[in-house]
Amino acid sequence: MSGENVSGAHVLVTGGSGFLGMHCIARLLDDGYRVSTTVRTPGRADQLRAMLAGDIRLVTADLTMDEGWDEAVAGADYVLHVASPFPAAPPAHEDDLIRPARDGALRVLRAAQRAGVRRVVLTSSFAAIGYGHAPTDVPYDETSWTDADAPGVTAYAKSKTLAERAAWGFVEQHDELELAVVNPTGILGPVLGPDDGTSVAVVANLLRGKLPLLPRASAGIVDVRDIADLHVRAMTDPKAAGERFLGTAGLMSLSEMATALKQGLGAEARRVSTRTIPDWAVRLAARFDDNARQAVPMIGRPHRATSAKAEQLLGWTPRPKEEAVLATGRSILARAH
Repeated sequence: MSGENVSGAHVLVTGGSGFLGMHCIARLLDDGYRVSTTVRTPGRADQLRAMLAGDIRLVTADLTMDEGWDEAVAGADYVLHVASPFPAAPPAHEDDLIRPARDGALRVLRAAQRAGVRRVVLTSSFAAIGYGHAPTDVPYDETSWTDADAPGVTAYAKSKTLAERAAWGFVEQHDELELAVVNPTGILGPVLGPDDGTSVAVVANLLRGKLPLLPRASAGIVDVRDIADLHVRAMTDPKAAGERFLGTAGLMSLSEMATALKQGLGAEARRVSTRTIPDWAVRLAARFDDNARQAVPMIGRPHRATSAKAEQLLGWTPRPKEEAVLATGRSILARAH
């Protein structure tokens, strides 16, 4: 891996009990870093210690409150700000997502600035890049920003866009603090904990036969281990300061994901359906079903993206997208046995 030799440095990972947060912690421990992490409730701390081998310092801190953040960043050389809400269903009010994402990012950045942290890596999303635009076949890259005011842009996409813009605005006023941002597409891969993230839940529902008819929807896919690797590269490489990095292994439709599971898992994927549902039926169902409503923006207009910048500037190479899907499926099945 390119970048500074900072093994042994102290890294704070926010949201350590989440899907990506756990993989970031595991990677940092493997690389020899000292790691602290935040959890929202003390009860999550014992669960996290049981799932990850290594000496981890845990601090209770919530994105919606000031308490705990100065303690969390104390002594840290770097911060990976991974924590951000990603609900399975749209919130009753969009501010329920926007406020903790935006205000939480600013709380972490203020605490990092006060503590003299070298660099913060913010986990943003492709949702802050590729929505609110006219349909295009040109792959999105880091120069694009989601139009948060455009019709049909989800509360989640707004939350990620406004949080990232707020973060860049903060470091413009505090140039002693370096910022790099990672913008992944849909994250899949091995599940370390008992909870399914929103993206992982799609694969779990396919395996359980809960999606008998599939919308003709497509999304970018990337393996969680590769996004953890991209965070470490963005943390250590001098060239990453002040840059955004889009992370994806490519576009997959739900039917392609289902086919990959059936081909790779054989009899264990017997409940997986590859049958599709007409677009009009999805739009009709969206009037009263949250899952269908979230699929509508992905129907008929694939959001292509490129990771050329991360590959060229940081030497990052993702696994094939099919491998990410299969790794997700295998870990879900292993957990059930």
